[in-house]
Amino acid sequence: MAPASRASSRPGSMVADFYGQDPFRTPVGRGAQSVRASTVVSGRTSFIASCVQKPPPKQQRFKSSRLIGEYEKPWTEKRDHRIAYDRWIFYFMTLLGLGISAYICWDGWNSYGSRDFCLIWEDDFSNGIDDSSWNYEIQRGGFGSGAFDWTTDDKRNAYADSEGLHIVPTLTIDDIDITEAQLLDGYKLNLTTDGTCTTTGIEACGITSNKTTGDIINPIRSARLNTKGKRTITYGKVEIVAKLPKGDWLWPALWMMPEEEYYGGWPASGEIDIMESRGNEGTSYKGGRNEVGGTLHWGPVWELDMFKQTSGKRDLRRTDYSEDFHIFGVEWTEKYIFIYVDSVLAQTIYTPFRKRGDSLYQRGGFGNMEINETVPENPWAKSPNINAPFDRPFYLIVNVAVGTTNGYFPRMRISQANRTPQLASDGYGPKPWRDGAEDAQRQFWAARPVWEPSWGAGDSRGMTVKNVRMWNPGKCA
Repeated sequence: MAPASRASSRPGSMVADFYGQDPFRTPVGRGAQSVRASTVVSGRTSFIASCVQKPPPKQQRFKSSRLIGEYEKPWTEKRDHRIAYDRWIFYFMTLLGLGISAYICWDGWNSYGSRDFCLIWEDDFSNGIDDSSWNYEIQRGGFGSGAFDWTTDDKRNAYADSEGLHIVPTLTIDDIDITEAQLLDGYKLNLTTDGTCTTTGIEACGITSNKTTGDIINPIRSARLNTKGKRTITYGKVEIVAKLPKGDWLWPALWMMPEEEYYGGWPASGEIDIMESRGNEGTSYKGGRNEVGGTLHWGPVWELDMFKQTSGKRDLRRTDYSEDFHIFGVEWTEKYIFIYVDSVLAQTIYTPFRKRGDSLYQRGGFGNMEINETVPENPWAKSPNINAPFDRPFYLIVNVAVGTTNGYFPRMRISQANRTPQLASDGYGPKPWRDGAEDAQRQFWAARPVWEPSWGAGDSRGMTVKNVRMWNPGKCA
């Protein structure tokens, strides 16, 4: 025990430092210790003070919002009639607008008339091409449009199977005993002599190929069928389910012509084009097989055909009309004609005949026009109907033409550098012939290595018609 006592009594010893103040602690350290102690005391005092309950604040006296004294009472004053007038004008205009809307709806419905139709004919070609309904048109003259094909009744150009009616263009040198050299020179074709031509006229029924004049035997053979004298309607509905061909410069058409030229030569007696298209691929040729058109042709003379007033188009995106079957139809009454694709809601054109005194002669403005310094006569004046010439019986035509010189295939642009056809800036081209050229067919045939690969194989280069139906207006008896 003694040594320990002695050690603790020495200044600076470890024991003394432990129980006393640390001699090695800095003055700052000693100050911090004092601060911590004072903080503890202060916090304890604040806590005790917070526990003491304060008296509640004095509540303010309630103040009334009641109006005292004189003040305005606008509801007791006389009303401003202008406010009432504004209200009644609003109500009146609202009712007037509703009334006008109701009348427009009623008038449209009334003008549309009854949509009752009676099916009078249907052909799905399951029994072949029925000659009690169909006629072949055989000639090589281009039917007034300058088409390059020679229409035939050859089974290679028109035949029926389980899919329907096929109209397929073929190369002439593949179908008959003729060489390519004869096609271009020294061969005489006479459809009158062999008794097959169904029209009259030397040019329509015969030709002699001649390299000097540029004349050529039609390089393509195809088919054109009609129902003239067998299946006609004056008013009603026609629907054709068809798939269109693939191939450059092919021209498929489903259309109607008058049974007789009652009002005069074309287009005075009218024409109804239910569907026309081009076989060209749509991304490389504007208005190709991704687009179909419907048109009415009418006018006192061919120079004044007003088809642009009654024509329209419908196109497909990411596909085209050669990939699948589509419905092409026309609905026709004395009050309107509309042409549609797949549904009556998808119309290519709608032409109403509703206003008395608004005949097609007046609509076309022909009274203000001149042909050879003469105002054309009204060919429809003898009809009491405002829809003339579309008030007479029409028959159906189905065909696939090839090429034309009437401008249906728009222009091409010729490169001045190498004189080759190129894509025009407006998206049309390259067309390998000039419409005004005397040797247009020869130019077309010379470009065979370019266009022939685009023609589909087998049936796909032709149009396939699955079925045809005709209705008369009204309910069936």
